[in-house]
Amino acid sequence: MSRENILIIKLGALGDFVQALGPFAAIRTHHDALDETGHAHITLLTTPAFAGLAKDSGYFDDIWDDGRTKGFGSLLSLVRRMSWAKFTRVYDLQTSSRSSMYFHLLWPRTEWSGIARGCSHPHANTRRDFMHTIDRQAEQLRDAGIADTPMPDPTRLAGSRSAVEMIGSDAPYGLMVPGAAPHRPAKRWPASHFAQVARDWAAQGIRPVILGSKSEKPLAQDIAESESTALDLAGDTSLNDIVTLALSAKMAVGNDTGPMHLISLSGTPSVALFGSDSDPALCAPRGPRVSILAGPEISAHSPDDVKSALAKLAGIT
Repeated sequence: MSRENILIIKLGALGDFVQALGPFAAIRTHHDALDETGHAHITLLTTPAFAGLAKDSGYFDDIWDDGRTKGFGSLLSLVRRMSWAKFTRVYDLQTSSRSSMYFHLLWPRTEWSGIARGCSHPHANTRRDFMHTIDRQAEQLRDAGIADTPMPDPTRLAGSRSAVEMIGSDAPYGLMVPGAAPHRPAKRWPASHFAQVARDWAAQGIRPVILGSKSEKPLAQDIAESESTALDLAGDTSLNDIVTLALSAKMAVGNDTGPMHLISLSGTPSVALFGSDSDPALCAPRGPRVSILAGPEISAHSPDDVKSALAKLAGIT
């Protein structure tokens, strides 16, 4: 038996980070079993945006900032820090050119799971870039000796506020996520379509609750103005709050964006919308009740398509 001193590299983006919760759990379970104390020391290297979620997950003993916005000097300082820490194994779940560079700069070398040339536990599948993120990372861990990777469990991230506190009622509600990366407008389903779904939900006694970032407030307001019962929470919820809301929501619909991963993995019946700007085979939200609507043009999916998909998932007519 030995002491396990493990580093995991996972920088972002949000959807990718959420989908790494399963690998985080698998690495924790595996190395706790190997550690002479029953508790491995596991450090996460990530960006400040995800430090809070990482802490809330409970998987890590230490969280480091990768400092990628601070220049080459910061990179060298980070590599020195990694060398001094004497990690017994590194799991590079980012598998980028930058994270692979850490391996080549690190001295002395340590066990390394990733795609860096010459590493001890390579994920060598030549089709890895055509695999869904969850499947790819599970295979990477199998190649490193970790047989079982559970599905990501975001429920452990639920916030301290209740859904009733955030919404002001215990009436049934559904979640809408109309935003997406601002530099990729083709990933956004038309606001008019979301507005029609909001009206359909309201007619069924289900309150539409609109989620998004502060910058997406105008978009959320446009949808809310079309349905008087809709609640605009854009800019008013943390990522932890989104999980809390998802756990009690009747349904959800949204674009290919990070919050939809939190919602769908929480078990909410969810419809995720895709056009040609992203490939659901590689990055679609997963969960026990998820329907993916994909096609060349995201605007071609009609509100009736969403209604039908939700009916199959949740028995709603």
